[in-house]
Amino acid sequence: MSALGVVASGPAADAIAVAVPALLEAQFASRLFAQDATLWGEEAESESAIRLSWVNLARTSRPLLGEIAAMRDQLRGEGVDRVVLCGMGGSSLAPEVICATAGVDLVVLDSSQPDMVRSALVDLERTVVVVSSKSGSTVETDSQRRAFRAAFEEKGIDPTARIVVVTDPGSPLDEEARSGGYRVVNADPNVGGRYSALTAFGLVPSGLAGADIEALLDDAEAVADVLSADDDGNPGLRLGAAMAATDPLRDKLVLVDDGSGIVGFPDWAEQLIAESTGKQGTGILPVVVGSTDDPEAAWPDPDVTVVRLTGDDDTEPTDEVVRADRSEIAVSGPLGAQLLLWEVATAAAGRLLGINPFDQPDVESAKKAARTLLDQGMGSSDEPAATDGAVEIRALGGTWLGGATTVPQALEALFGQLDADRGYLAVMAYLDRLADADLASVRPGLARRTHRPVTFGWGPRFLHSTGQFHKGGPATGVYLQVTTAPHEDLAVPGREFSFGDFVAAQAAGDAQVLAEHHRPVLQLHLTDHDAGLAQVREALSAPAAGPDAKGSA
Repeated sequence: MSALGVVASGPAADAIAVAVPALLEAQFASRLFAQDATLWGEEAESESAIRLSWVNLARTSRPLLGEIAAMRDQLRGEGVDRVVLCGMGGSSLAPEVICATAGVDLVVLDSSQPDMVRSALVDLERTVVVVSSKSGSTVETDSQRRAFRAAFEEKGIDPTARIVVVTDPGSPLDEEARSGGYRVVNADPNVGGRYSALTAFGLVPSGLAGADIEALLDDAEAVADVLSADDDGNPGLRLGAAMAATDPLRDKLVLVDDGSGIVGFPDWAEQLIAESTGKQGTGILPVVVGSTDDPEAAWPDPDVTVVRLTGDDDTEPTDEVVRADRSEIAVSGPLGAQLLLWEVATAAAGRLLGINPFDQPDVESAKKAARTLLDQGMGSSDEPAATDGAVEIRALGGTWLGGATTVPQALEALFGQLDADRGYLAVMAYLDRLADADLASVRPGLARRTHRPVTFGWGPRFLHSTGQFHKGGPATGVYLQVTTAPHEDLAVPGREFSFGDFVAAQAAGDAQVLAEHHRPVLQLHLTDHDAGLAQVREALSAPAAGPDAKGSA
């Protein structure tokens, strides 16, 4: 038996006491697993009707196991042991967690940033590329596929022998790939991207990399009966209630790993929760922190619930693992079980919030804006408000910049727009998330400096995650966007735009839509990557002002 534990304290526990009985009365769990599309209201029904097959994936994905194992054995026999995944959102985040937890190597390319794309185009003699796109029309993934196809051809390697396509049956990519002689694995079309961890999108790259995907399905199947039961001990109902039924709503959910043994799980949960709930002016903003000592976890604000992912020893956690004096949840269980747990909880949270947890309207608006800018042949071509060294400064979403002419002054002006009680700061870095990974270390210091929760997202991957909440959730955020001139641009084969053009358009489109929603956006563009990044890092690392800063003595 794969145990799941969900123990709550404070307002989170109160929310469970109030909301779980209502979910039981509605028979939410059993109706969910019966794929009842009416659970989220009439407006959501048409979308829900084609998005609920994820509840049965622990059983329905079993036929994939043999196909994936045979493919892996064949590739290994040919000396192909490096797996690259081209995908965005749920298509990349679930395999990243699965493989990292299993301790097997997977190169995840979920970026349009030219330097990061180029860094993946190596060791081609031993590389297989999994191209994952549900719709088959995702521009990021199509561009990455084109780059790898050209790189294989340049090396004299047949791309049809080295590119595996995962997509929905009948998608444009499905038809093109099959006609071109590529290997295609179809995913269940009645599962949305962020609920697709146990479909072909999660299993194909993970299995090819060497993860034990059968054990993953076993762990999910072992808890399916518990999660489908209309019972007050149902951990999915308890977690969903603790997330979404606090009164008043604590709409910041701080996610911290506290010895779970599951590597990177908060990043996957972040996109599931933010993209599913952040709409119609409400939602839950996941805040991923690196340590229980980070400000949001150690000194949580009144609008925060802390989730600690604890170790799984096949026993439920006891009440001692949560703090009785604050809103906190402790969650334990093996990875496969937790993937299904959080999907159920997020679906329950959607009902409690009164929103459709299966659409993502504001992700689409940002994509549309980026495409328009690409068609116009531009990224961010407007004149900067000021230039400070190797950094261009631009401000959108109002006249809040004032007379700021330096990076530190511009940051102070942005931070001045923060709501002291409900606000949050989102740092959005359109950089190479591997080469520039150290920039994320500024996050805890910014939380201490601003006295508010801070999220850190790598562009463009966060667009499929917190990007939905930024635009569709409550208007309480302020946004810091960091973009860069690449060390060297990279052409997209067969397209009129380069990767540099594309990532610039994505950043500019995102900022444009945020500004249209009257959100303050500070854009810092690095005209010289190395010098500008050092300058921005120094400004972001400035200490908190005064002894009353969060986390100070």
